[in-house]
Amino acid sequence: MRDISAFDIRDNRPKGLLEAYEDGAVTGRIAYFTLDADPAALVAVHTVVEREHEGKGIAGALVREFYAMAGREGVPVVPLCPYAAKWAERHPEEAPAAPEALVTAAKEELRANPRLW
Repeated sequence: MRDISAFDIRDNRPKGLLEAYEDGAVTGRIAYFTLDADPAALVAVHTVVEREHEGKGIAGALVREFYAMAGREGVPVVPLCPYAAKWAERHPEEAPAAPEALVTAAKEELRANPRLW
């Protein structure tokens, strides 16, 4: 697995994508939305890595950066994405658990607005 700094990861907030690039092409992404709550939260919905780039550590680097980005913004992460949730379980020191009320609110928001997915 490569270090996170080995990947060019960019936040495309208007589209709700955190994207990893290699040689100018997107190799993986996290689809997410910002939950407008008190406190706000970043909600990871889905993590995808292009088949030809699997096994390079891209998904883990994306999730690590997603949590770091949330930390810089002072908001929690709600990992609704199964991959992000498993990653968070394996890295509790980097991925603090979100309050249950935020998890519930994020699930409700996603059910009410499936376009977020």
